[in-house]
Amino acid sequence: MSSVHSVCCVAAGIAGNLFAFVLFVSPIPTFRRIIRNGSTEQFSGLPYIYALLNCLICLWYGMPLVSPGIILVATVNSVGAIFQLIYIGIFITFAEKAKKMKMSGLLTAVFGIYAIIVFASMKLFDPHARQLFVGYLSVASLISMFASPLFIINLVIRTRSVEYMPFYLSLSTFLMSLSFFTYGMLKHDPFIYVPNGIGTILGVVQLVLYAYYSRTSREDLGLRESFIESYA
Repeated sequence: MSSVHSVCCVAAGIAGNLFAFVLFVSPIPTFRRIIRNGSTEQFSGLPYIYALLNCLICLWYGMPLVSPGIILVATVNSVGAIFQLIYIGIFITFAEKAKKMKMSGLLTAVFGIYAIIVFASMKLFDPHARQLFVGYLSVASLISMFASPLFIINLVIRTRSVEYMPFYLSLSTFLMSLSFFTYGMLKHDPFIYVPNGIGTILGVVQLVLYAYYSRTSREDLGLRESFIESYA
């Protein structure tokens, strides 16, 4: 029974890593455009700064020194941190001087905050308290990242269009959250399953909205075509 449980844990964790990878590579077209045009244009680098901080905090939570037995949380966030660093590096390279200085300062601040968290958790807390301290920080960080899907959900409802909510990105977000929710439940770790449970619910909402508004858009298009043909 324990071997089956272990296999299920590993399977859920690996699935979460794979679906997260899809999310990590999703900004590549944006950065191809930045490199091609030699400018960051109107793009903001802040989402990548926030994502890097989130990955670093969750990476530290998944390390054996903090939470033994959940190394797959550390692996996914280490990969995520590398991707965010690459994106930020490209952004800084092609940004105008004011943005370059701002992003460099924010990047330094992120590493400073991470260093303080690591130092404080190692020096001020025993192992159990350390896991609680970093766990609460990781949950707060993950929940703050939900601002993006909430903004997209609001945008879809206001515009009645799924133009800015790609289906495969929404599906990957849902599957990643569901995988890590399952992983957290199997590991009996609320710091994993609570935020990913919220992410799973938001993913379901996005997919339902996509199904509804994409169908509505097709019906509207069909009506317009029928109207045009009747007067042709």
